[in-house]
Amino acid sequence: MTYTPERTAELEILGLFNLDSAQEGLKIHKDASPHLIDAAQRLYEKGLTTQADGGYLTSLGRDAAEHAQALLLILAPTQGA
Repeated sequence: MTYTPERTAELEILGLFNLDSAQEGLKIHKDASPHLIDAAQRLYEKGLTTQADGGYLTSLGRDAAEHAQALLLILAPTQGA
């Protein structure tokens, strides 16, 4: 399995969710980049979000977002490197 541009866009959206609050969702506006609009639609179709334009994370979506955000932290450049 490779990181395609489509998967990368999905990971990008999952990284935007605030995991500190289940009451906070996302809204991908019509004037957003087409790759983000399409990624939001795919996340919805996969059952990770409640709306095709973002919405809230489902239980599975929360798990995915936690893993995605953890990976971003792990891969982030370290201070002083």
